[in-house]
Amino acid sequence: MRINNRLKMVGDLVEEDSLTMDVGCDHALLSIYLVLKKKQKRAIASDIKEGPLESAKENIKRYQVEEQVELRLGDGLSTYTEDIDTVTISGMGGRTMIGIFKRNMKITKKLKTIIASPNNYQQDVREFFTSIGFRIVDETLVKEGKVIYQIMKFTKGRSKLSKREKFFGPILLQKKGYLFIEYYKREKMQREILMKILPKNYRLKKWMLKKEIKMIEEEI
Repeated sequence: MRINNRLKMVGDLVEEDSLTMDVGCDHALLSIYLVLKKKQKRAIASDIKEGPLESAKENIKRYQVEEQVELRLGDGLSTYTEDIDTVTISGMGGRTMIGIFKRNMKITKKLKTIIASPNNYQQDVREFFTSIGFRIVDETLVKEGKVIYQIMKFTKGRSKLSKREKFFGPILLQKKGYLFIEYYKREKMQREILMKILPKNYRLKKWMLKKEIKMIEEEI
């Protein structure tokens, strides 16, 4: 089956014996991948909109996994049931993700594993999950077209992250590699451009940007 690099990497971080709900499933290709390639017995694909679920139905029929992939219509974690131990979530902003889990803290704390690939505010996502009793056990970067995405795997456990670890990711700092260098060269460039266009009275923002630029320079 065809699946993009980002979704494949998210799927590859899922444990084979888990029951996974993909929040904001869109076409359900991740859930289909989990049952076909990761050999999961079942997977749940959830979305807030009926349109994507119609597309998901077609894909489920196409790959003949009607008995294994269940579609659920609902907002965020509202479609959760007690048998689910893992949630995957990608393709949206980091603060939107945080809002989804914050609104359902009782459910969030029941989960064994959360695999997230936020489009932005990755630092906020790390800080949020580690503050509520999760720890980062894996991280990776994946390139899709011209865009490089971060993917984070959280499981239950306590951990403290330094400012640098929150910014870069504790495991990404260890792994580094060519995608890490490419990703943070872009981040540095974006901050330098922003420094030039910000009004003079944005002193605090400029100070923060300077600190981040210095951190990036030290790592790349």
